[in-house]
Amino acid sequence: MASAHRLLSAFVNVRVLGFVGSIGLSLLFWSIYVERPDMAQGTESKKEVYSVWGIPPEEVRARVKKVMEGLRSEFGGPAFEPHVTVVGAISLTEDDALNKFRSACDGLKAYDASVDSVATGSFFYQCVYLLLHPSSEVVEASAHCTGHFGFRSSTPYMPHLSLLYGDLSEEDKKKAQEKAKFLDESINNLNFTITRLALYKTDTEDRTLKSWEKVSECDLIPK
Repeated sequence: MASAHRLLSAFVNVRVLGFVGSIGLSLLFWSIYVERPDMAQGTESKKEVYSVWGIPPEEVRARVKKVMEGLRSEFGGPAFEPHVTVVGAISLTEDDALNKFRSACDGLKAYDASVDSVATGSFFYQCVYLLLHPSSEVVEASAHCTGHFGFRSSTPYMPHLSLLYGDLSEEDKKKAQEKAKFLDESINNLNFTITRLALYKTDTEDRTLKSWEKVSECDLIPK
């Protein structure tokens, strides 16, 4: 009889230990899940900074690039592709950015842009640039795209095509401004049609621009 009691007690202890052990393992896996939400959510939830650019035609890009290179040779700064910012920097997941970009491109027509002047700005990403005329076409294209992206700006849209990024003194900005006019004497009269938009990763904290890259591109409906 005593042997039977000992066997029954051992059996119960084993069952209890097994039950406790399974609870412990469950708690362990739950703690890993809670501490590492990325394991459940995946990498798709990672947000990065994106912008939408209007891409000038090839002949204009080549012309503007010569001016940009001439300015960098004297004043330094990172290299970047000629573009007109349509939607400013906004933090999104890649899937969300791509969906919004495709939606914005759908039904959008190509539009004309014209340069008003070579201008200088007050911060790194607007050091020296071509100020574009804020025509209804240009402004409405940006409004259309920013609406799809849910982008909100604290200042009115200022269409421009940057020539130089940098933190220059006011004196050097003026020199760079004059050099841009010297490098291309008729650049103030530049007119072109934007027929393509591009979605770019544009981490504004990265002033080397080494992390900037094109994610997608679309052709607009011909005029």
